[in-house]
Amino acid sequence: MREFRHEFGMRLAIVQGMLRITIHEPEETATMQMTLVGRVAGPWAMELDRVWAETFPRVGKRRLTIDLSDVTYADAIGKSVLVRMLSYGNAEVIAGSLQSYDLAQEVTKLFQQA
Repeated sequence: MREFRHEFGMRLAIVQGMLRITIHEPEETATMQMTLVGRVAGPWAMELDRVWAETFPRVGKRRLTIDLSDVTYADAIGKSVLVRMLSYGNAEVIAGSLQSYDLAQEVTKLFQQA
């Protein structure tokens, strides 16, 4: 079950309580931030891919920040989606815990090898 809400320039996508995707896209800034919370795995990785495909055209020339601070796990599919997001070019990954830092490092390394 998906739920979408629009509040104050934010878009929330909640998928079965396992992955929360929050997109901050203030109109007057040069940055768009996508915050992920939970597991980027299986069907939730596919949902992130779908949300990214929908969001990508709106990024434009803005800097994309992908916040992985509260991601608890990412499988191979989830990591490949994150690599595709990094391939946007003007993107960065941020992390707020040791676990998310390791994931950010791994995704960045995969992106550099691609």
